[in-house]
Amino acid sequence: MRRFTAATVFMTIAAAAVIGLAQGPQGGQRGGAPGGRGGNPGIFPRVPTLPFPNAPQTIDTIHQRIRVTPYVSGLDTPWSIAFLPNGDMLVTEKAGRLRMVRNGVLDPTPISGTPQVVSAGQGGLLEVLPHPRFAENRWLYLTYSKAGDSGNTTALARGRLEGAALQDVRDIFVADAWSQGPIHFGSKLAWGRDGFLYMTVGERNERDRAQRLTDHAGKVLRLTEEGAAAPGNPFAGRPDARPEIYSYGHRNLQGLAFHPDTGALWETEHGPQGGDELNVIQAGRNYGWPVITLGREYSGEVISQNPVREGMEQPLLFWAPSIGLSGMAFYTGDKLPGWRGNLFLGGLSGMYLQRVVFNERGVFGREPILPSLRLRIRDVRQGPDGLLYLAIDDRQGGILRIEPA
Repeated sequence: MRRFTAATVFMTIAAAAVIGLAQGPQGGQRGGAPGGRGGNPGIFPRVPTLPFPNAPQTIDTIHQRIRVTPYVSGLDTPWSIAFLPNGDMLVTEKAGRLRMVRNGVLDPTPISGTPQVVSAGQGGLLEVLPHPRFAENRWLYLTYSKAGDSGNTTALARGRLEGAALQDVRDIFVADAWSQGPIHFGSKLAWGRDGFLYMTVGERNERDRAQRLTDHAGKVLRLTEEGAAAPGNPFAGRPDARPEIYSYGHRNLQGLAFHPDTGALWETEHGPQGGDELNVIQAGRNYGWPVITLGREYSGEVISQNPVREGMEQPLLFWAPSIGLSGMAFYTGDKLPGWRGNLFLGGLSGMYLQRVVFNERGVFGREPILPSLRLRIRDVRQGPDGLLYLAIDDRQGGILRIEPA
């Protein structure tokens, strides 16, 4: 796996500063403006998004000619996509609605029984993920922002999907990441080959919490299907650490996926101005925030004078300026053969789909896909039909499908 040397990192920071000045700050999802927009524009105005497309478009990319088709329209700030075994699609809307899509048709009535969410800032109904044995047990898992006496936090709920309703819904894990602020909740989910559920929780924009093992903010967690700490977690048994923690030192974690060949856990997170990261997560490792980072303050001030420190991991890749890395998916299908084995990452502030290509030495190159559409891409999933689906983050958003042209 590629690792940065100190010299490489310092040269990269200098280059990032120049790029950041040329293009301006690109915060991923700051504040609570409509559609999740906002951010700290500095002296540079933010480029506006374009409306959700109403017709297919054919686009040439380096290795694949594609057709981008509006698959579902009329969604209010969709956040997460999941597929059921029968091919039906589930979509969360940030305001708290869970929607069903069958053969490209959106059911006009949301699924009932979802938990009460705090829909403010970056909070709301976030991830949806079926149980690996959904066909047998009908369990769905949802992450959301939850209100309480201490403010709000990220919670994990589970319910059984019966028809158009969730039954037996209850919180099975509530993160100790309470804050009065409305941002940096996370929260993505992924099932590991070990049968455990991996969950991300943002550091709530309270930076030092990412380094503390005494709470869940700024962490990747590893849980059982009932929401308990998974056996064998790296900090289990320590009185000064939460047993659910798998890795720490993270900022605002927005993507999570297992590599289809190696089984390694990959994660994306937002940096501040610059410093968006793609990490390969290992048990018990410290990923550095806020002690080391390749990003800068929104004012332009350097955060880490020395962005390399013994015992803290470097990212596999980073972005400067930030593109607001979001959902991610490895493409393993055969419908888009030019992209097989590639990694796809959503870009919120960047407003494009990032394609990352690998070879036997590691990262080979990156290609921006769909920049001309100027859409905030919140989630990326491969469907059971071998096509790619994108959730477009907007008050009048929807789902795009990428097909071969």
